[in-house]
Amino acid sequence: MRLLVLCTHNSARSQMAEGWFRHYADVQGVTLEVHSAGTEKTRVKPDAITVMHDVGIDISQHTSKTLWDLPDPWQFDVVITVCDSANDTCPSYPANTTRLHVSFVDPSGGSLEQWRSVRDGLGKMAEHVVKGLTLGNLPDETELRRVLEVSA
Repeated sequence: MRLLVLCTHNSARSQMAEGWFRHYADVQGVTLEVHSAGTEKTRVKPDAITVMHDVGIDISQHTSKTLWDLPDPWQFDVVITVCDSANDTCPSYPANTTRLHVSFVDPSGGSLEQWRSVRDGLGKMAEHVVKGLTLGNLPDETELRRVLEVSA
C-alpha cells in the first residue's frame, strides 16, 4: 500500500506525519510505502526535526519535495492532506485512491510547545490510520477528527 501526506511546503506537518506513519507501520508490522510532498518545495524546518527527535523519530535526512519529485505520483492508495491550502489545491486522483483531509495548525513561528502539540496530533492520526489498515478498515475523516478531539 502506498500513502502520501500532502501539505503546502512539505516543510513541517507533512514531514512529521511521514515520520509518524513510517514509525507506526514498523511498530505494527504493516507494509506501507510512505511519502510526503508539498504543493511547493521549500526546506524541512529545524523545529520539525527537533520535536520529532524528542520522540525518537529521525527526519533529519528528509527533504522537501513536490508531487512531481515522487516516484509514480499518481499511484497512491491513500492521500492525506494535512492543511487546508493543500486540500484546496490537491489534484484529482484515480478512482482507486482514498483522499482524507485532516487539517492541522501550522506551527511555523510558534513555540516548541506549539510544535509538540501539532506533532502529537499528527502522531495520533497516523497511529489510528495504521491501526485501521492492519484491520482492513481505513478510518474516515469524521473518525479521525473524533480521535483528535478526544486526545486534545
